[in-house]
Amino acid sequence: MLNELRIDHFAIIQRLVIEFGPGLCAFTGETGAGKSILLDAIIALVGGKADATLIRSGQERAIIEATFRLPEATKAQILQILEREDLLDDPNYLTLGREIRREGRSVARVNGRSVSLSLLRELGSYLVDIHGQSDHLSLLNVRAHLGLLDRYANSEKKLETYRKTYRELGGTRRELEALRQSERDSARQAEMLTFQAEEIEAAQLRPGEDDELRQERDRLANAENLAALTQQCLTLLDEGSQEAPAISDLFGQVVQSLAALGRIDPTQVRLHQQAEALADTLSETSRELAHYLEQLEFNPRRLEQVEERINLIHTLKRKYGGSIEAVQAFAQDARRQLERIAHASERIAELEESEKRLLQQLTVHGKELSQARRKAAEALGKAVEGELSDLSMEGAQFTVDIHYDPDPHGLPVEPDQTVAYDENGLERVEFMIAPNPGEGFKPLVRIASGGETSRLMLALKNVLARADHIPTLIFDEVDQGIGGRVGSVVGEKLWQLARQHQVLCVTHLPQLAAYSDQHFHVQKTVQEDRTQTQVELLDEPGRLVELAQMLGSNSQANRHAAQETLLLARKRTAQLSKI
Repeated sequence: MLNELRIDHFAIIQRLVIEFGPGLCAFTGETGAGKSILLDAIIALVGGKADATLIRSGQERAIIEATFRLPEATKAQILQILEREDLLDDPNYLTLGREIRREGRSVARVNGRSVSLSLLRELGSYLVDIHGQSDHLSLLNVRAHLGLLDRYANSEKKLETYRKTYRELGGTRRELEALRQSERDSARQAEMLTFQAEEIEAAQLRPGEDDELRQERDRLANAENLAALTQQCLTLLDEGSQEAPAISDLFGQVVQSLAALGRIDPTQVRLHQQAEALADTLSETSRELAHYLEQLEFNPRRLEQVEERINLIHTLKRKYGGSIEAVQAFAQDARRQLERIAHASERIAELEESEKRLLQQLTVHGKELSQARRKAAEALGKAVEGELSDLSMEGAQFTVDIHYDPDPHGLPVEPDQTVAYDENGLERVEFMIAPNPGEGFKPLVRIASGGETSRLMLALKNVLARADHIPTLIFDEVDQGIGGRVGSVVGEKLWQLARQHQVLCVTHLPQLAAYSDQHFHVQKTVQEDRTQTQVELLDEPGRLVELAQMLGSNSQANRHAAQETLLLARKRTAQLSKI
């Protein structure tokens, strides 16, 4: 639902802030006051055309913003879009914005962040439906007709059953095509996979082996230097020289001296214990160095073997993965593919049987869905024609064109007839209208714009009220060419529609405006030699004055007539509320 609309420097609007409530909101005022400009602003807001000519004279930019409360029926889809684009702020409200600049570039915004115009249109299509400007008539979008018919027919469960089978069939066919392609290339592919798997398996790789080999290579390549360093350490620790005794001998003397010191001064026993521990550590170090020296060898042949092994592992990692684990996983996957190739014929036969079974099921589900749609289409046509008759369009006819497209590779609906199908079913659906007797049915996209279109849309919206999930509906010129009596009927129908949608309506008929839950007066004023549009939410006295003016003038007789019009509308809405 549209909660608030803010407009700055748009056409003759200097600045407007309008707060909307639920139900029917009527806009009235003299011709040229700016009522259509408000609709132009909303059209621009939801992604319609907007150029520099719409900017108020003397200004560099026009700004339009609106806050919407998200509708429960389509909240999940809207939130999914916002999460996809990282635009989600409040899960219950959404702000759309459009900035039109003098140099010709416009900026679209969602929740204060710049977005593409296409995204603004995508979100706007869930929020607002404008009737009176052909670019924004959702019911003129043929692709929307099937969804509306399904919701009117309450056939969503049948459609979901059909789609589940359709998706399963699609998965089966994709696997089948992959296997058939694999079978065509099986000899070449099997040869390649076998070579890859055997090459990896012959290497008998171990995780971590490459690190161990690099360490061994470093030891072998530096064996002489390592041996010299080790021997030097052992000489210093255990052997000594003519010039200097061994470190172990010298430290042994330290241990003896500290032992004597501890016997004289027991407070220094701790030092003797530390020295003994260090002596043990020196002895252990000497033993480990001696063992390490025994293991060292200068072995050119082994070094060559290690280098070859490292090069082999490097080659396998370059070809099959960045680590030994990845290379081993590649080999396992190759074996699985070989297994599938070996059993491809069996699997193909199984999938072909599944395909036949799913096609039969899809045909059954498709026919059931078609039957529900055709039954609902007949009821929809009669209901819309009844609404059109009430709206002074007697003789107008409405029908839902449902037809199949032949396809030799489609589903068999009859023994000698196969038809195209997709995820939405078997048929193509389009709403058709014959506004005047004898003219024949025409698609909605070809009907004339203006009041006739708006009344047709009103009739459709009333019939499809529960099927249509767009929360805010805007009608312009819905009262064109009709009188007061029919105006009351239109007002009644708009009021009924407004029980399930928020409805904004521009009207010149007091009989229609009397049904509104909110009544806005639009007028032009001149301030400081500049014309600007103002919008005022009327209270009860102001509403009576406006209705009287719409009846001709603010005379006592017209005020009395306005009061009668309001009372009749309220009496009728009270009766409708009890139904």
